[in-house]
Amino acid sequence: MVDERVYPEEVAAEFPRPPRAFEDADGRTIEVRAWTGEHGPGDDAFEAVVEMYTEFDPADRAQGVPPVGEERVRDWLATLFEQDGHDVLAWHGDEVAGHATLVPDDDSTYELAIFVHQDYQGAGIGTKLIEALLGHGQEEGAEYVWLTVERWNRPAVALYEKVGFETAAAESFEMEMAIRLN
Repeated sequence: MVDERVYPEEVAAEFPRPPRAFEDADGRTIEVRAWTGEHGPGDDAFEAVVEMYTEFDPADRAQGVPPVGEERVRDWLATLFEQDGHDVLAWHGDEVAGHATLVPDDDSTYELAIFVHQDYQGAGIGTKLIEALLGHGQEEGAEYVWLTVERWNRPAVALYEKVGFETAAAESFEMEMAIRLN
């Protein structure tokens, strides 16, 4: 079932699948790995994601996410990871530098959200993170992906266009963008 959004007719090119490692623009070795769902509260991987979001700069939050405060972050992540979505994490050693997720609308349509910790922004991690997420989504059978972005956020809009998203609607201060994966 396709929702009422407008999606490109053309299927996007294949995206790289996680895991993948690269050196970011600041010379750090970053590894992007899919979230397996084997982790939960108390687990080192889960706790590392909680730490990233607890330390996340409130100025970089969009549309109320990520939530503020450790307890709210834990509840949000537990709910997010329990859904039938797809998640990838960018790791710098034992530290989470970024997280991207495809949140399911239905069996084939997903909303994309990405968060890169402020200490890692501007180093090319967001591009690699989105590419790996879209590759993971392709591998898992995701067909349609959409997102909203504030139209003044030119760096984010440029990033989404670079990886193949197209403007689907631009009726307010937010733009809706979409891509077809399969």
